[in-house]
Amino acid sequence: MKKLFLIPLLFFALTANAQDSKKSFNFSLEQAISQALTNNYSVINAGRDIEASKEKKWETTAAGLPQINAGLDYTNNIVLQKSVVPAEFFGGEPGTYATVAFGTKHSMIARSTLSQIIFDGSYVVALQASKTYLKYYENAKQKTDVEIKEAVINSYGNVLLAEESIAILEKNKATLEKTLSDTKATFENGLIEEESVEQLQITLTSINSTLNYNKRLVDVAYKTLKITLGIDINDDLKLTDKLDNLTVSNLDLALAETEFAVADNVNYQMALNFQEQRELELKLQKSKALPSLSANLNFGYTAFKDQFQFFTKNQNWLNYSNVGVSLNVPIFSSLARSSRTQQAKIALDQAKTQLSEAEQKLKLQYASAKSDYEFSIEEYATAKSNLSLAERIERKQQIKFTEGLSSSFDFNDAQRQLYTNQQNYLQSMVNVINKKAALEKIINK
Repeated sequence: MKKLFLIPLLFFALTANAQDSKKSFNFSLEQAISQALTNNYSVINAGRDIEASKEKKWETTAAGLPQINAGLDYTNNIVLQKSVVPAEFFGGEPGTYATVAFGTKHSMIARSTLSQIIFDGSYVVALQASKTYLKYYENAKQKTDVEIKEAVINSYGNVLLAEESIAILEKNKATLEKTLSDTKATFENGLIEEESVEQLQITLTSINSTLNYNKRLVDVAYKTLKITLGIDINDDLKLTDKLDNLTVSNLDLALAETEFAVADNVNYQMALNFQEQRELELKLQKSKALPSLSANLNFGYTAFKDQFQFFTKNQNWLNYSNVGVSLNVPIFSSLARSSRTQQAKIALDQAKTQLSEAEQKLKLQYASAKSDYEFSIEEYATAKSNLSLAERIERKQQIKFTEGLSSSFDFNDAQRQLYTNQQNYLQSMVNVINKKAALEKIINK
């Protein structure tokens, strides 16, 4: 019995703990963008790519700085290497040989080495490449930020669109239910045909279906936005901006007149970065025909024992040291270096062509985005005007229908026209916001 009593308590405790762990957020669009640029998963990893590239840059730099290595080598001669010497060295007969083992059973070497590159063309190119490598990931981070900003704007707008659609549909539903109730009463008094009631019931069923769909849609839209913002999908989120206010603030025809600087676009910068990489690859292949020079200093101690007693006080360690310089001069590679250089030249030419292509495509994208934004503003004005007309037509038809001056089909047509224009108006507002975001993405604003 006690166990049965504990189960509800445990469930209540777990539920309460889950509720306590939930967070609540209130975001305007600008606050949502700021949140995403800090906490979005892709943004976080793009920042880590920059940090990793900085470490890679230092790794490349360190390769040309002094390198110190130390080691300890131990050898156990299980069977000593043997050789032969004239036996007369040991008092034997001339012309005969004696077998002698050289060395000790145990030997140990403690060593250290200091090495330094003096000149290597490949290293010089690698230093330049490491800077380009870092610049690439900085550009990639910027591109991620631009794309996430656009994604937040689109997701934010989709949530507002779904919420506004629900509000309008519920208002339409309430109005239609009242009209249907009045029409039923009129029909029961024998003043109109049953077909008028049935027509309204069909329209009401359609509205209920659309309303249920939008309620499911708004939940998905919220979760999509939460993921983009980098917050848990179970957290509470409230949007403080309104769709109509955002639309008015995004009506900026002067933006479309802004001169487009292709070099400011992050995609162009990444294409230019790719060309720089190919130029460095060509320099690298050329540098391999240059001589390389390095130096090293070695220092160490050696010890020999028939017993493993290297760490006793009376152990004799023999020191050694040497310094050396190594010069490597490439002379002939059977044209392999020449072939690699030619391949690098071809790759550079391809990168230059890709840069020109990227420039032309960006100009086309700008023209398209500019046209889409200008059209979205015109479409918004048209949708707003059409909605006002549709509302007046629907009100007139409702009055005529109530007074028996028009058929249910005429009233239904007016209703459907109103509902269509309501959705067109909402969508036109979202289009203004989204198309401006797309244009700003191109001009890198």
